[in-house]
Amino acid sequence: MLCSTIKGSLYHSRLAQPSLPFFAKMASTNSVNGLFISFLLSLFLTLAFSDDPDCVYTAYVRTGSIIKAGTDSTVNLRLYDAYGYGIEIRNLEAWGGLMGPGYNYFERGNLDIFSGRGPCLRSSICALNLTSDGSGPNHGWYVNYVEVTSTGAHVPCNQQLFTIEQWLATDTSPYELTAVRNYCNSDIEGAEKRGRTEHRMIRSGSIGLVSTV
Repeated sequence: MLCSTIKGSLYHSRLAQPSLPFFAKMASTNSVNGLFISFLLSLFLTLAFSDDPDCVYTAYVRTGSIIKAGTDSTVNLRLYDAYGYGIEIRNLEAWGGLMGPGYNYFERGNLDIFSGRGPCLRSSICALNLTSDGSGPNHGWYVNYVEVTSTGAHVPCNQQLFTIEQWLATDTSPYELTAVRNYCNSDIEGAEKRGRTEHRMIRSGSIGLVSTV
């Protein structure tokens, strides 16, 4: 659904002027959706009318509704393609939280939305590393799923749902602060443990919150 919306908006923007009434209609549904669409529109128009190699990444994170599912910890996200290339987003909230000022992220039952720019990968996203730093008075976190989309001015839209259904906690099974989901053919998790993934900082508009891995 979101990829269809993105393709349509980029198509209209390349023809002439962007179809603003289309976005205005979507934004009228609710304030969160309006904020998200407005932010996304500005990012897409920037990419559509420039040769910037960056892509726009959007992550939807659903926290479980069970007791004490929410967390106060900082959450980091790594996304990989089938070639083993990836981007690392340190502190999702600081990088691209879209829920508004004063909002408390990763609380019980929340669907939180994050979006920002980063270097484009070589192919579709197919693996994820979701990590909590375990900080804060309530560090335990139960995650239902993470859904990620990515697109760019000359890059097809990609959408991938990662089912998590796991505690990220040190006091609850599986006693891990990291969840890895790999739908690629490559061994992403094994490569990370063996230190075979490449880490290098890149130019970013996110104040160093994004790097390639």
